[in-house]
Parts: sequence; structure tokens; C-alpha cells
Amino acid sequence: MRGIGVLLQLSEAEGTLSLSGLERATGLARSTVDRITATLAHMGYVRLDGRDAILAPRLMELGNAYLSALRLPSLLSAHADALADELDESVSLAVGDGDGIRFIHQATRRRAMSLSFRIGDLLPAERTAPGPLFATGWGEREWARWRERRAADPHDERFPAVPPRADGPPDEDFVIRTREARLQGWALDDQLIEPGLVAIAIPVRDVRARPSEPGIACVASVVSHTSRHTAASLRNTLMPRLRATADAMERELREAPEPEGLHIPSDLAVWTGTSKQELGQDFIESLARGLTVLTAFGEGRAALTLSEVAQATGLARATARRALITLEHLGYVAARDRTFSPTPRVLALGFPPLSRTTLSRIAQPHLADLAGRVGDSTALAVLDGEDVQFTAHVPVSRIMSASLTVGTRLPASATSVGRVILADLPPAERTLNLRRMTARTTTDPADLTVILEQVRQAGYSLVDEELEEGLRSVAVPVRDRTGRVVAAVSVAMHTTRRTPEQCVAEVLPDLRDTAARIEADLHVAGRFARISMM
Repeated sequence: MRGIGVLLQLSEAEGTLSLSGLERATGLARSTVDRITATLAHMGYVRLDGRDAILAPRLMELGNAYLSALRLPSLLSAHADALADELDESVSLAVGDGDGIRFIHQATRRRAMSLSFRIGDLLPAERTAPGPLFATGWGEREWARWRERRAADPHDERFPAVPPRADGPPDEDFVIRTREARLQGWALDDQLIEPGLVAIAIPVRDVRARPSEPGIACVASVVSHTSRHTAASLRNTLMPRLRATADAMERELREAPEPEGLHIPSDLAVWTGTSKQELGQDFIESLARGLTVLTAFGEGRAALTLSEVAQATGLARATARRALITLEHLGYVAARDRTFSPTPRVLALGFPPLSRTTLSRIAQPHLADLAGRVGDSTALAVLDGEDVQFTAHVPVSRIMSASLTVGTRLPASATSVGRVILADLPPAERTLNLRRMTARTTTDPADLTVILEQVRQAGYSLVDEELEEGLRSVAVPVRDRTGRVVAAVSVAMHTTRRTPEQCVAEVLPDLRDTAARIEADLHVAGRFARISMM
């Protein structure tokens, strides 16, 4: 429970908080904070940087487990994305979470006036378009809890994703909006979250559970700004396309085959025992086991019995039972008919701030570690037309070292990072700048084609004084979840530091290890969230 409290405080602080700040925010003793963060760091869920604790991309595997078990993002996100492209407006999918709504997918538009909602953000139901639709299914107990929350938190301070509520319509307005949503089958948000923001929402129902009375699986919303639409124009012009998309989503849910349940025994029990021996009292086994129990869920594993959770994690039944009871008490799993399922609250554990991370942020700590190991400058670059653009860089303290700044652009064909990215492209898709940079620069297209094929087969590129006299660099690719090369990692040095043979023997293994760790984080972070490659 205390470990989850630490993760929640880090999430509310947008992913970074000092250890002393965690001590104040949680009310825990500093020794307890140190033990919790040491355990989370050992799990790869946080990174300790000096006096700061920073959420790490691997933490997103908890939210991924929930989203995978839910299946809705996998089945419906393509429909939401297509609607966003067609309307040139932001489209979101949300599920109910208590008396709030939580986003499970966002298809946003890139413009100066854009929306900042993220996957996992929790909003008060009464200030949203989806809220009245979910409230149509509330009973007396849910309404009582909502009224208690409104009385205890009139300014919505428990919802950091929205501006504090100063004034607004009376609570009875939400009751009226819910009644209208039940009759109309849709709902509007006319600047309830903040001035200028308008939205229209339609439920997506799942007939599989109760064909005679299908419940709401999620709610699809189109969100805009009053400079583009009024609430009335949203209803009159965009609702027909939104309704058609909701119909297509419901058809997708009806026709989707049931996933096959797959229970892969885990070595979690062995790992936690070994970790306890390594770290001693600084490692909290109950925290590690409790959090990892959440990863037992996934596609085809939306509801598991106690025995299935124990089998999937390798934990004893008694240990798995204690973890599940604690998670149920905190609201992260729900128990029904002797099975357990993850709830939307799992997304509160770091998913919102991490879902907006970038490849350069993911790579930065790994580049720093690599620079410390090899003693030379490291960098990350992406392809942009005929050039590569460097998006992350870690220099070293050396009188003579490779120096560049983030944003630097260089001809792709004359750099090691550019060649490993170009080598992954079909020849017809390559845009080449064969400008001569030094006497050793390859400028003949046929020669470069041969070199790129060698790079593709070898899995790395070594460029020796073709970009600049005295500069030698070696690079390896970074691949996304589909196997496509999206970036490259390099180590650059003066030619007197190492021979080409020494670069391959001494630097390449560490370079490949670094790329593998960046890819592992990228694959976790990019499973359901869009990760910017810049």
C-alpha cells in the first residue's frame, strides 16, 4: 500500500520528485521511502538520479496489462484514429471509473491549440461528455458516493488532470444531463472542463455480455474548441459520423473472436527471492510481488482465479491471495464469481505522464550509462529526409571529444547513424545527399548501395573520417515493436582513441546492449501509447 502511494505521488508530480519531496508528500519515514524507491528501481519501475526518483517506461507494463485484458484499445483504436483523421478533430475513448471517467485511447490533432489529456487521466464525470452516459447505469449507491465526493471535494482537487473548479452549474445539472443522455443516447460537454472546450459523446455498447440489455463498453467522444465548433454545431454536423463510427465499433466487438487464454508460468518467486538476497532489507518482497501480480492479466486473461494468478506468477497461493486482497482493497482489482480482474485505476500508476514520453527521453539515461562505460560521446538520431537529426546526446569530459548539440542535422549517407537507418529502407525509398564532406566521403551511389547492404547484413555501421577528418563513429539501429528501424544509437570518438577493429571488439557489444535496453523500454511504452520519435 505504501509503495503504491509512492507511485501515485510520483504520477501526480508528472513523473519526477525528490526523495525528500516523496517523504513530505506521503508522510512516510525517509528510511521507508528509500526502501520503496530502491525496490521500485530494482524492478525497473523508477530510476534514481541523484536525489530524484523518476518514473521509468517499464512501469507502463502495469497499465498495458489492464489495457490488454480490456481489449478495447486493440479492437477500437483504429476506428477512433480514422474518425479523427476524417474530421480533423481529437477523438477519445473512455471507460467509467467510479464516479469519474478515465481515458483509454487518445487520437489528438497537432495544432497550436491542442488538447493535453492523456491515456489514464481521470476526470470528474459531471464535467465531461461521457460522464452522463456512464451515470445512466448508476444505482443509488453510486449516486450517493458521487454526492459524498462532491461535498468533500467541491473544487475537484482530487482530479489533477482538470483545472480546479471555481464556479459551475449546480450538481442538479448533472442529474438533468444524465436523464437527457438516457433519453437521447448521447451527451454534450459545453465548456464544463474549461472555457473554449466542447465535446460530444456516444456510447459504444457490448452485446456479448447481455444481448437483451447491452452495457456500455466505452464512450467515444469528439472534442473540439469553440473557435472551430459550438456545442450545437458539434451535434448537428459531427454526430452522424460519430454515430456511424460507434456502430462500426459495436460491430467490431460483436465479430471479434474470443482470445485464447495463455498462462505462462513466471519465475517471479525465484526473482524476488534472489533480489532479497542481493539487496537485503532494502528490497521489499511484498511490494514487488504485489505489483507484478497485476502483470498476470492480459489479452485472454481478463479474469483469473486465484490458482491461475498463482500459476502465472509462480507465487504460492497464500502469497498471491494476500496480494490480490490488498489490490482489491485499494481498488486496482475487482473480485466477482471467484475470479479477479484489473480495474481502470491501474492506469493511475504512472501511465498518464509516461504516455507522453518521447524516444529521446527513453534513450537519455541509457546513453549516459553507455558514455560512462566506453568513455566517449553517445547520441541518438532519427532520419529526416536526406539528413539525420540528433535528438539526444551525452558528451564526455575530454579535451578532444565528439561534440554536437540536440537538433544538429547532418547528411545521412555520410554518418554511421544515417547508414544503419538507410540500410533498413528499400532502395527506392532512400533519399541521399552525396555531398563530399572529406576526401574519404563515399559519393558514388553504387558504392553506397553496396555499403548499405553490408551494413544491413552486419547490423551496424562504422564510418571512418567520411564526415569529418579525425572523427570515427559506430552505430546500431533501434527498432520499434514491428521491427522497423526508427532511430540509431552511436558512439563517436577521435581516430586516435581506438582503431576500427577496437571499435568493433570493445565498443560494439556495449552499443548493442544499449540499443536493446532502449528497444525494451520503447516496446513497453509504445504498446498502447504513441511515442514521438523526436
